[in-house]
Amino acid sequence: MVDPSETRGRESLEEIAVLALDFGRLLMEAGGSAGRVEQITSHVAFGLGAERVDLRVGYASLAVTIGIGPDAITRISKVGLLGVNQRLHHALCAAAARIERRTFTVGEAREEPDRIVRASPRHPDWVVALAVGVACAAFGRLLGADWTGVGPTFAAAALGQLVRRQLALQNVNVFISATVVGFLASTLCGLGSRWLGSHTVAMNMIATVLLLVPGVPLFNAQYDILEGHPTLGSARGVWAAMILLFATLGVWFALCLLGEGR
Repeated sequence: MVDPSETRGRESLEEIAVLALDFGRLLMEAGGSAGRVEQITSHVAFGLGAERVDLRVGYASLAVTIGIGPDAITRISKVGLLGVNQRLHHALCAAAARIERRTFTVGEAREEPDRIVRASPRHPDWVVALAVGVACAAFGRLLGADWTGVGPTFAAAALGQLVRRQLALQNVNVFISATVVGFLASTLCGLGSRWLGSHTVAMNMIATVLLLVPGVPLFNAQYDILEGHPTLGSARGVWAAMILLFATLGVWFALCLLGEGR
């Protein structure tokens, strides 16, 4: 016959482990570093009564072992595509800090991840597209593009971001997406720049695809390696390098098509 207190203990360990993994997974998908994921996961687990927390952070999965007294449980969770969402990142960190102060029961804390996701929506796609267009056009000027090329760079980058978002919603492979967006945006920019008489067509085309540069993953790759997570850091670095390679391939196709690659 199973002791009811033992069953409750197992349920509590299970709930703590699953909730801690939810926080860690969401933080990873929002662009958190391995050190930050470990910190937040531990805050949640200790705040809910865990006495021991051991976490393994992988590129595509998280595994945590939670212990209370002589009992322990290990659970693993799959991590989805890694993106960048600073609003969600900060909300998760704030919630984990509140849980660490033991202001939540396990039942109350279980509702936090869903509430945070609902309260941290993405910016509308058109706002992101406009911001991306402005950023790429500004970088183009910094790289030496003439004023005539600013308009085509802005328009092509904004359109490229919209296409990129739609491809992501259709679950298109990110490397294929980088090539398609790089080719489409740089080709449109090149055609527009020629039509307007820009003298820096090639530079305009290159500036258009700066939206594909994986800045946060590259930073996290270096940060993870320095923090003692070389495997995860190397995986992130390779992923970022492959994105750059496929994006460059798309731009190269466009340059060759327009005769700007010579």
